[in-house]
Amino acid sequence: MYRTKADFLQDWTKSSTGTLDVLRVVTDEALGQEIVPGHNSLGWIGWHVTTALGYFTNLLGFRLSALKSLTQPADASAIADQYARYADEISQAAEQFSDEYLLEEVDVHGAKQPRGAVLRMMIDHQTHHRGQMTVLLRQAGLTVPGVMGPTKEQMKA
Repeated sequence: MYRTKADFLQDWTKSSTGTLDVLRVVTDEALGQEIVPGHNSLGWIGWHVTTALGYFTNLLGFRLSALKSLTQPADASAIADQYARYADEISQAAEQFSDEYLLEEVDVHGAKQPRGAVLRMMIDHQTHHRGQMTVLLRQAGLTVPGVMGPTKEQMKA
């Protein structure tokens, strides 16, 4: 849970940068790379991570800019570009947060949660899916960026 704006912004900057690094590696051809046949694909997960930001910010009481469509784009760069816009909007909104704001409780499916806890859930959610995406990137034969440390390829260099 975040209790200070500075702590959230520090984590958000690192987390959103890492997620964007992963999304920028995805190619149009790799969007269909699935975990297993008939399960979530790289494109679906990338779009889910992007659109879920709107879900979390709605819980906090602010809205991100509207999407033209909720349908997953067929262009990998469109997913990454939309994520970048949303990440920037969240950073801009967070600049206005007060530490007291982070302690205020909001309704999360019938339970009261501090806003700082919702922000932690948002980052945890995207970290979970970013991990899935890195595995799918490798399965698709793409280069995995070193988000949480150097990758195998980076260690050889």
